[in-house]
Amino acid sequence: MFVPSGKSVLSGDLGVDFVSQYISAGVVAENQGVIAQPYLNIYLRLYQGEGWINRITLNLGFGASLHSEHTGAPPDSRYPAYFEQDLLPGFSVVFAKNFTLKTTYGWLVGPSGAFLTPRVLKVRLDYNDADIFGLFALHPHVLFLRELENKISNGSDQGNYYEAVLSPSLPAWGPIRITFPLTAGFGSHNFYATDQGFGFFSGGANAAVALSFIPKKYGSWVLKMGATRYYLNKTLAAPTVIRARRHDEVVFNGGIGVEF
Repeated sequence: MFVPSGKSVLSGDLGVDFVSQYISAGVVAENQGVIAQPYLNIYLRLYQGEGWINRITLNLGFGASLHSEHTGAPPDSRYPAYFEQDLLPGFSVVFAKNFTLKTTYGWLVGPSGAFLTPRVLKVRLDYNDADIFGLFALHPHVLFLRELENKISNGSDQGNYYEAVLSPSLPAWGPIRITFPLTAGFGSHNFYATDQGFGFFSGGANAAVALSFIPKKYGSWVLKMGATRYYLNKTLAAPTVIRARRHDEVVFNGGIGVEF
């Protein structure tokens, strides 16, 4: 997670990622054609200090998913490739130096008409354990998501989603940084079909290469690439219109981004 820093109270990051499959909370939304996911995040720092509360920041995020295959779009859709558009306002609080609590309210709009618009509330807690473990830090975070309207998963009612992540990394090698994220996702209250508790497990490797030849006045640019393997629960593994029955999925990703 990018944490705004520096003297300016206004900062942000933007970029675009390309993925071989779009998987969210273990749900395979698309696995065909070209999938491009541009994003923009803006951060406004309201407070910074040396006490127990170290920083308070307002966040406004925009994300989209553009699909060449038009999966799920009705024949009369005006924007068949425009699968998803997210609006994500929220705020974050850094406290006790190494903890970050981030709350986000999300609208996940489907301009193509492939799905009804869900509204969700997300709460995420990150812990920076580098002060304790140094190069062996795991950078854990946990996330809670509540579906407020409509569904982002395959369950029968608005439910709860829980996520636990570890992100160990190798020591930086010049401009190259490699991380190995491990993620486990769980649901309750019919978030997943048949009220499955376990959703998925994933593990992968991601490389980020800092493009240091670009002058700093144009921001901090990075080239990203990686792969993630998923193991899905029996309901997520069930056959759909875009895939046969399969518990295992592999997602390749690449992209470019800039922090400013």
